[in-house]
Amino acid sequence: MEKRLFTSECVTCGHPDKVADCISDAILDACLAQDPNSRVACETTVTTNFCLICGEITTKANVDYEKVAREVIRSIGYTNPADNFDADTVEILCKIHTQSADIALGTNDEVGGAGDQGMMFGGACTQTPELMPLPVALSRALANRLTQCVESNDLLRPDGKTQVSVEFDEQGNVVGIDTVVVSVMHSADFEMSELRRYIREGVIAPVLEKYGFDINKVANIHINPTGNFVIGGPNGDTGLTGRKIIVDTYGGYFSHGGGAFSGKDPTKVDRSGAYMARYMAKNLVAAGLATQVEVQLAYAIGVAEPVSVRVNSYGTGKIADEEMTALLRKHCDLTPGGIIRKLQLRRPIYSPTARGGHFGVENMPWEQTDLAETLKKSM
Repeated sequence: MEKRLFTSECVTCGHPDKVADCISDAILDACLAQDPNSRVACETTVTTNFCLICGEITTKANVDYEKVAREVIRSIGYTNPADNFDADTVEILCKIHTQSADIALGTNDEVGGAGDQGMMFGGACTQTPELMPLPVALSRALANRLTQCVESNDLLRPDGKTQVSVEFDEQGNVVGIDTVVVSVMHSADFEMSELRRYIREGVIAPVLEKYGFDINKVANIHINPTGNFVIGGPNGDTGLTGRKIIVDTYGGYFSHGGGAFSGKDPTKVDRSGAYMARYMAKNLVAAGLATQVEVQLAYAIGVAEPVSVRVNSYGTGKIADEEMTALLRKHCDLTPGGIIRKLQLRRPIYSPTARGGHFGVENMPWEQTDLAETLKKSM
């Protein structure tokens, strides 16, 4: 019988697309730190020895965008001229202008409407303690562990990718881990057999153990399967803000509305709406109303209330999906202003999301389960 497998991937903050995300979110945070009402839509692209920062920013903050970008590049670990993307010498070009006045009409404080039309999804399930799908949770944990190792081992470089295939039974229960893939950029001095041993013992084994799995029971493990990965980062591939949207959410396990997060202030419902959808889905699962939930929100530009709210519990709900939807509408202010106030989103809290993940991360406001008890009592 064919195995029932689901696969998710992740990347480290040294991946070219994530370098771009990190720069965009660092600029957002720098603006919000001085002016919480900053309107930011910052896009970054990086390639060999070059970084372009562009987009729309309306703020009272005085921010040196080039300085912020260099600090981010340095903190990620691109400080070696041999990488052809060095924090001190990379050429940086800034092309920033103010937000469209037409868009601002719909999102000012008097109207409080959504900054664009669109739909957002949030999900939660009982596969992990953080109520995330196991494939993406493991992929993210491996990527974050890989980043830690890069910081402590001079033979590793910042760019890396991870991937995990999980086997499920017919009822959707986890059977085990089928395949783990890890690829990491490295110095030419790191002998391949030694690198593979290091990653197996120092990255894969401890992460799997944390989630209750034995590395020796994994059928397939691939570490740098093509061999050398010396040319990497923005020198190996062009990076662009918002190109890792599935990595940023649920690894494909739940739906995605299509909008990216990084570089966008919270008036953009692509970001704040997705965070609120995660908050609601997680609280439904934490309340015990279902073991797997997906929440969809949809908005029209300039309109405060969502045009639709939908809960899908995949048949696991203790009450009807329509009842859960009604509970969320009753207890949650789903206007952009209400979401911003509830989750306190006008703060410089976004840089860590670009580096270490948006969901399943402790201490982020959309990860709190303070609504769970209220939802239980409302059944």
